[in-house]
Amino acid sequence: MTTDATRAQALLKGHRDSIDRLDAILVYTLAERFKQTQAVGKLKAEHDLPPSDPSREARQIERLEWLSKEADLDPEFAKKFLTFIISEVIRHHEQLQK
Repeated sequence: MTTDATRAQALLKGHRDSIDRLDAILVYTLAERFKQTQAVGKLKAEHDLPPSDPSREARQIERLEWLSKEADLDPEFAKKFLTFIISEVIRHHEQLQK
């Protein structure tokens, strides 16, 4: 392998190692987030509160869009991502109310 190719492979490995660490952070962060939303869902079920809160969800999406712009992340991607998470949370809350 040439020296340039060797350097490129080392750089690639470094990037991939970083991606792997970030993926682990994402998974553990999502797990913690869902633990919190499960606690919210149980509280809502115990007190006969609706499983969704459209005004909060809209504020959260707006907040995430702002944060994504600050972080130089595609706001449309961020919105889709949070919308998916919110729909999963609502689904879990609905199951807890059965």
